[in-house]
Amino acid sequence: MPLREHLLELRRRLFLVACGLIVGAIVGWLLYEPLLLILRRPLDLASSAQGKDIALNFTALGSPLDIKVKVSLFLAVIVTCPWWLYQLWAFVTPGLTRTERRYAYGFLGAAVPLFAGGAALAWWVLPHAVDILATFVPDGTSQLVTAQDYLSFVMRLVLAFGLAFVSPVLIVGLNLAGALRHETLAKGWRWAVLIAFVFAAVMTPTPDALTMILVALPICVLYFGALGIATLHDRRADRRRVAAPA
Repeated sequence: MPLREHLLELRRRLFLVACGLIVGAIVGWLLYEPLLLILRRPLDLASSAQGKDIALNFTALGSPLDIKVKVSLFLAVIVTCPWWLYQLWAFVTPGLTRTERRYAYGFLGAAVPLFAGGAALAWWVLPHAVDILATFVPDGTSQLVTAQDYLSFVMRLVLAFGLAFVSPVLIVGLNLAGALRHETLAKGWRWAVLIAFVFAAVMTPTPDALTMILVALPICVLYFGALGIATLHDRRADRRRVAAPA
């Protein structure tokens, strides 16, 4: 596909993603109050567990409206993940054969629960991180957490984990499209493991190594799973190529 057609296809896919996000943001706007209570829960748990005054703080006059918009967009990204993952997949793998496309749709179906699993893991890490960080608040003082900073932290954590869990599916998609061979993945497994642990160390602001390991291990397992699928696909494609008449 020529470069111009690639750019036009990218623009079309981004437009479709934006339309889906707008619909999701409308839903998020309507569900803002209960969603904000859910997002505040880690702070409330840390406050009650440690007997300290920890609460969200809206520092500017327009901050409540800004937070409502960001929370709505945050929910939109989560609830519309099947839609934008499909658009991403359709852009990455436009040249697959009919058989390979059916095979690829199976992996697309795996991307949604993987994204949800990554987001769930981030939500499991979040209360532990908040609780540990709250221990540094001196007794007799209050911690007013800026709503902007807290929401940005939560969104970055959830989205980063979700996308990290989806990345093996994209690796398989590139392999099916012929853009990435399994030999390349096999040679880079050490770098993949290192990146997984560095990612876990950066994204889990807790001092214990156990949490970092629990976060990094699933990412490593998913990478090696993608490597195994890519190996099977390449070997099958090589056998078909050898058996095909000249």
